[in-house]
Amino acid sequence: MTALPAAAGVGFKPEHFAAIRADRPRVGFFEVHAENYMGAGGLPHVQLAAIREAYALSIHGVGLSIGGAQGLDRAHLARLRALCDRYQPDSFSEHLAWSSHGADYLNDLLPLPYTPETLDLVAAHVDQVQEGLGRRMLLENPATYVLFDQSTLSETEFLAELARRTGCGLLLDVNNVFVSCTNHGTDPRAYLAGFPLAAVAEIHLGGHAAEDLPSGPLLIDSHGAAVADPVWTLYAEVIARTGPLPTLVEWDNDLPDWPVLAAEAARADHLLREAGRHARAS
Repeated sequence: MTALPAAAGVGFKPEHFAAIRADRPRVGFFEVHAENYMGAGGLPHVQLAAIREAYALSIHGVGLSIGGAQGLDRAHLARLRALCDRYQPDSFSEHLAWSSHGADYLNDLLPLPYTPETLDLVAAHVDQVQEGLGRRMLLENPATYVLFDQSTLSETEFLAELARRTGCGLLLDVNNVFVSCTNHGTDPRAYLAGFPLAAVAEIHLGGHAAEDLPSGPLLIDSHGAAVADPVWTLYAEVIARTGPLPTLVEWDNDLPDWPVLAAEAARADHLLREAGRHARAS
């Protein structure tokens, strides 16, 4: 498997296909959600095949339920293998979350307690996915709204040990860090200081929504707005430490016109170039 370029990419949306074909934008890569392309054919595959011919591709899963208490859905994993074999993506990633129970799919990315037992479960599932796909996967840190009294490991300790055990890479979602830390009243910079950055192979940036509650602000990882300034600041600090990394701008809801999304990617590219210049000068 090849690697994504250390440049800014965007999530591909069919609404932008005509503009992308007309403009041939200089974005580093496109990312798609795996579950949108598990049918055998049709317009989605026609468009994705055209995108793949011209750009690097990342496939991002949202339905494996890798933190689920039951075993992975083997039929879903087989469909995922067929999709990856078909398009040979430069990266595959999923979420540290669960989303199904028995035959019920909950259409959400739900949090986990960070315990040795959960670590054993998730590590076994990561091994199963990597063996089933024949490729290394990346696992994304979640946006969370509750904490578990049962947790005996921090999220960063959990992710570091998971990467060490399984050899998987990590996908660092900087917006998720900001959302979770704001919701829990903790310091995002302290979180990032403990994050195993050496295992990070991709970064996500996205927008969030805010609600004011009596207990304080509640942030929702909505993917429906521009990246917030504090998230840009954290991102610049991360890549100053890591050097340039493949960076995706996610915008899945309340979709803007293509030039708006392209401008967000251009801002990320500017910061990546700055990080690259500083790395070469040091």
